[in-house]
Amino acid sequence: MAAIEGGVNYLDTAYIYPGSEAAVGEILERNSCRGKVYIATKLPHYLIKSMDGVEKTFREELRRLRTGYIDYYLMHMLTDLATWEKLKNLGVDKWIEEKLSSGQIRNIGFSYHGSTDMFRQLVDAYQWDFCQIQYNYMDEHSQAGAEGLRYASKKGLPVIIMEPLRGGRLVNLLPEAAKEIFREDPQGRAPAALAFKWLYDQPEVTCVLSGMNSMEMVEQNLATASGAYAGCMTDSDKELIRRVREAIQRQVKVGCTGCGYCMPCPKGVDIPGTFRCYNAMYSEGKPSGRMDYLQCTAMRKNTSSASQCVGCGKCESHCPQQIEIRKELKNAARELETPVYKLAKWGVRRFRLW
Repeated sequence: MAAIEGGVNYLDTAYIYPGSEAAVGEILERNSCRGKVYIATKLPHYLIKSMDGVEKTFREELRRLRTGYIDYYLMHMLTDLATWEKLKNLGVDKWIEEKLSSGQIRNIGFSYHGSTDMFRQLVDAYQWDFCQIQYNYMDEHSQAGAEGLRYASKKGLPVIIMEPLRGGRLVNLLPEAAKEIFREDPQGRAPAALAFKWLYDQPEVTCVLSGMNSMEMVEQNLATASGAYAGCMTDSDKELIRRVREAIQRQVKVGCTGCGYCMPCPKGVDIPGTFRCYNAMYSEGKPSGRMDYLQCTAMRKNTSSASQCVGCGKCESHCPQQIEIRKELKNAARELETPVYKLAKWGVRRFRLW
């Protein structure tokens, strides 16, 4: 309640977050403050095979949240255009229109992990009211990225930001060199506050999500947000971000900037995404990089794994960094495509979890 009293009015949850929807519903009802906040939750379409399942899931979410309507409803992890076409063939687009007309859904959108190009295609595929992307100062040129953020904004879509701290890794898993930069900062700027400020500085950003599990985090985030506005970053702030980013990047295996000049790959490999996850293994930890890789390459109808590379070399002639892409894709596949990854990928295909 301290967050709501402090001005927070957008609560993000999802069907698959254990106990989350029910907790939100109970707290809002107990404190009679449903009208003070916007609720955002998500349809786990990858678990549903029929329109009966869609309706049943939605009604269960309303029950858990103790509300008659959802302010912001998202297609959870909409990974590619093929997945959206599958949902349309099921009848989800017509169902959405009915819910919008009845007022049970006030705004419809999607959350996204993947490449900039596919993000643009999804933005153009439907009359969305908003979208949600992973975005932070280390993902400026990967995932949907700054380019995707600006594209959606120009289309008139509010953009919600998730993973502003990459799951806390831009605070808790910084390399020692980056930690030292913060320790020596004469202004005493904190990693989390600076990362949030970098986002608030950008006018295309509508709302920034933050997973807070202590009163201290709530208070710190409220203080940061209260003093932030578009254009709030000073030259000193930008220089500090640059130095921290470089310290993190020195830990990486491949010097990919995420420019995307190597794309599209004839075999569908997400080259920048693969290298981002490969690098994350060494800058943030192997479990983190491998989980990101599974999410970005396998949780979709048309997979984009590094092992799909056939060595044609088309990509290398376009790389400004002159990366030996074919060689590095083999290295990445060797470390990212573990037996667990292959089993999970098989499960996604077998049970059509996309």
